[in-house]
Order: sequence, then structure tokens, then C-alpha cells
Amino acid sequence: MKNVFPSPHPLVAHKLSILRRADTDPRKFRELVREIAALMTYEATADLATKPNTVQTPLGIASGVELQENIGLVPILRAGLGMVEGVWELMPSAEVWHIGLYRDEETLKPVEYYNKLPILPTVSVCLILDPMLATGGSAVATIDILKRWGVAKIKFVGILAAPQGIMNIHDHHPEVPIHLAVIDETLNDNGFIMPGLGDAGDRQFGTG
Repeated sequence: MKNVFPSPHPLVAHKLSILRRADTDPRKFRELVREIAALMTYEATADLATKPNTVQTPLGIASGVELQENIGLVPILRAGLGMVEGVWELMPSAEVWHIGLYRDEETLKPVEYYNKLPILPTVSVCLILDPMLATGGSAVATIDILKRWGVAKIKFVGILAAPQGIMNIHDHHPEVPIHLAVIDETLNDNGFIMPGLGDAGDRQFGTG
């Protein structure tokens, strides 16, 4: 699929297998989400713009680079929160902006309940963080919000996706790259990814 990037990394595949297991407890689940998020972000940020600089080493002057773009992290509440710490380990200066969406269990449509974005954008690149890309409704709604905010570059970083969710983003925002650990088979009648890993929010926070 165009603009979709499943991870080829063996560490991602290994950690994902443990994440899927029904007997993985919430503490281990959160740890794995953080680790996979960091690995996924490493791949998703390979094209960030940089500018040259120089640094003083103990022995002399070395050429280097520094990031030229301000990065914003947008976790979709609540499951996306678990990915933030992993990304912060790589980019501790990244800003975090929360957007709260829940999925109506009857219509499967996203409902916005929280949004505290400032009037003008403070970042040039936003990474949308959500472990699960199921129907894609929440991701599309979040991209809509960020575009209205005026962000120049948006990427989706997730762990599991169903083809239906990917197509939903493609239909509405084909230019947005989608970085994933894996693409699963389909959705069940309740809109859950199959074979998936269950409810990522419940499994992280022990509320299942």
C-alpha cells in the first residue's frame, strides 16, 4: 500500500508477539508499548530536516547536525498515552498535545471530548500516536483537527492496523504517512482488530 510502512525490524516483531499474548500483564504490556513506540518513531522520523553545526569534543571540533523542525506528539486518548514515554526517550524536547476521542460503540464513529490546542500551531511536525488503527475514524478526525490547526507535516505512528483503518486514512488524507508494527487481517463485527491484541487501553491500564 502506498504511504504505509510496516516495520521490518525483528525487535519490533519479537516485542509485538509478547504484546499480543493474553497472559501479558498490564505492567509488561505498558513496557512493551513504550519500547515499540520508540522503535516505530525511530523509523518514522528518518526524514526529519536537520541543519549543520559544530561541537567541541574533548579533543577538537567535530561536525554535527541538529533538528531543524519542532516536533509535536499527539496521543489519541487514552491508549495513545502509553506511547508518549517511549517517544520522549528519543526526543525529550518534543511537545505533547492531547486530543480526546472516543468511539461510539453503536455507530463506531469518533466523538471528540477534549482538545486544548492553542490558537496557532507551535510545531511543524506532528506524530499522531495510537496503538490501534481499527476503523480509522479517530485517526482521520485527529488529522482533520491538526490540519485546521495549521500543522505542515503529519504522520501516524501506531502498532497494529486493520486494512479498513488504513483505507479510511487514505481516502481522506492520502498524503499522511502511516508507520506501523504490523497490518492485521480485518475487523470483527464490533470493530476490533483481528487477531489483534484486545483493547489496548484496557490492557495498559488494567481496566479490562
